[in-house]
Amino acid sequence: MPEDRPKTRFAADEVRRDSDHVSFLRHRRWRWAKIATVLSIIAITSYLLVDVTPRHNGGSWYGYTLGTIGALLIVWLSLLGIRKRNMSEGRWSLKAWTSAHVYLGLALVVIATLHTGFQLGWNVHTLAWALMLIVVISGIYGISVYATLPKEISSNRRQMTKGEMLEALAAIDRQLQSAAQPLARDEADLVIAALEQDPFDFGISARLSGRYRRCRTIAALAEMEASAPHDAPLEKVASLLRKRRAQLEQIRRQMRLRAMLDIWLYVHVPVTIALLAALTAHVISVFYYW
Repeated sequence: MPEDRPKTRFAADEVRRDSDHVSFLRHRRWRWAKIATVLSIIAITSYLLVDVTPRHNGGSWYGYTLGTIGALLIVWLSLLGIRKRNMSEGRWSLKAWTSAHVYLGLALVVIATLHTGFQLGWNVHTLAWALMLIVVISGIYGISVYATLPKEISSNRRQMTKGEMLEALAAIDRQLQSAAQPLARDEADLVIAALEQDPFDFGISARLSGRYRRCRTIAALAEMEASAPHDAPLEKVASLLRKRRAQLEQIRRQMRLRAMLDIWLYVHVPVTIALLAALTAHVISVFYYW
């Protein structure tokens, strides 16, 4: 029974993560989705009704109004990282804050785009707008992967922990070392090369794509399967190489899913910082030329 507790805990963690994902999107019966929708409708309606001469632009009184709202939203939305370090319950719990972060972030796209008056060019103002879009798009990606990938991660793990998967690979490696002893020198070298290769040192592109073209285990297996099919030692080694390949595929698939789950943060957070810098330059330049 004690051995089952870690597995049960991991399964419970997956269920809780899925529940949390749904709950923050639907928090308080979609409260922040409704607020963001109303805010967007008000912005669009006022944009169509307000007459700005000669045309809408960021330098008009209406443009300044939307720009101020957008700038305050950007600063407030960027505070989520600080808020996560102070978890609490109640009206402004982390769940409520995250729900507001998501939906107001989508409303920000409407507000900021209307603020520009659709006058975009090669300047710091458009740079701030473009960085904002990248932040929002990366956030949408983050939400989508957190809705789908945890189940795939749990299914691929097959109730095994990371340590158990690595130990299973090590056990196969020990069997391969023993089984390769009777082989000819060239064939034994193939097995040794496969065992000596770091199975995970292939770079971020291989980890994200799941394609390990220089994998020596796959190369050794291909050579073994092309050799005499009735050679008992070779067949035993080939069988173990198939097991090693399958175990590597499980581990690498787990690494790929985890990378896909986390990589959006490597875009979202740095670009948010760049956005704050561009926003500061945008505001300063506006007041300088005002």
